[in-house]
Amino acid sequence: MADFNQILDAGDVDGGVINVVIEIPAGSNNKIEWNRKLGVMQLDRVEPQLFAKPTNYGFIPQTLDEDGDELDALIITDTPLPTGIFIEAKVIGVMKFVDDGEVDDKVVVVPADDRNNGNAINTLADLPQQLIKQIEFHFNHYKDLKKAGTTKVESWGDIEEAKAVIKESQKRWTEQA
Repeated sequence: MADFNQILDAGDVDGGVINVVIEIPAGSNNKIEWNRKLGVMQLDRVEPQLFAKPTNYGFIPQTLDEDGDELDALIITDTPLPTGIFIEAKVIGVMKFVDDGEVDDKVVVVPADDRNNGNAINTLADLPQQLIKQIEFHFNHYKDLKKAGTTKVESWGDIEEAKAVIKESQKRWTEQA
């Protein structure tokens, strides 16, 4: 498998259209992660079905979040997307998140060319409040059945805050290279 981080960059961050690689399809309880050293997707663990992902989950190439992993993205679609593909995605916001005391933000995106929804989703305010609640519940509680670990959704940020998070993560990637 090709190394996504060598082939793809983050995309047009200033323009709000970025590249995102899918790790986990919506509805899956398999915790699949990009293994940067091996250049492959790897099954990290199987979570309880109760904590299946409420959205597609992936990462933005050539970024590093404060936790040392690629910057995560939550990809909102009507159907699950398969592991290993990449999409051009429109940034609509960011979920400010802390996992075991480390910043682990999630950029929220929709497909850049989302014709099925008439490109109607442009900001977090365009998402159903029930979906926002489901995402918050998932990320606040997915470690509840484990012996250790705490998580907390701290807040939601707008498109400009999301772009700033991506740019900071790009800077970390460049400094690490």
